[in-house]
Amino acid sequence: MSNSQISALVDRFAVTHKKVSLPSLWAPESLRIKELEEGVSTLRSSVICAFNQLLDLKDLNTGVHSTRLAEWGMRVGQELGLEEQELQNLEVAALLHDIGKMGIPDSILRKPAKLDPEEYALMKKHPEYGWAVLRMLPGFERAALDILHHHENFDGTGYPAGLKSSEIPIVSRIVSVIDAFDAMVSSRPYRTGLPFEEAVRRLTVAAGTQFDPVVVKCFLTFAQAEMPTVFAAAGTSVASAL
Repeated sequence: MSNSQISALVDRFAVTHKKVSLPSLWAPESLRIKELEEGVSTLRSSVICAFNQLLDLKDLNTGVHSTRLAEWGMRVGQELGLEEQELQNLEVAALLHDIGKMGIPDSILRKPAKLDPEEYALMKKHPEYGWAVLRMLPGFERAALDILHHHENFDGTGYPAGLKSSEIPIVSRIVSVIDAFDAMVSSRPYRTGLPFEEAVRRLTVAAGTQFDPVVVKCFLTFAQAEMPTVFAAAGTSVASAL
């Protein structure tokens, strides 16, 4: 083959491949990946919604409580600089932290009096029940661990593993604080929610023992600034509480 023929082939190759850009070569696969990602996201949202509705069926207050916790949790997580993946896990953990209560008898969940030792021991199993359910779902493994540890105490006296301080996942520490606060200020058929100041006092006193003090400080910063909204969400008026 002569040099002129080789040059002609090179020119033809260059012209032909100049028309095909890398994006066009990858477009079909990129589109499939995007569609798969959207499908996974939709499925994830549907699973969360379905579980949250189950919580509503078990106890109407619980579903609303979980939604409120998700809103507060995301505020705290963003203020603390959590990464996007951690924020996603936080949302799931806040919404579904009580999913394990589906395995607790109504006679215990709805008991107006103090639980006896046997009943309390069973109630303490709900984080493990929640973990056992969610860990089976692809993409929920990390959130399942966060739910497992949301009743750990900062000083190591909590359950189920007795973790302490930074051993406790940050998402679990956040859920622990906002879950406790919401439980304190929310009214139930058998009791009236605590006044705002008393709930704040209890959180503050327990900071460093039951709760992460950094999380407590972060949460109370916006909770105190938005007291009327917080109480409206919890079903208690500021006037009646104060």
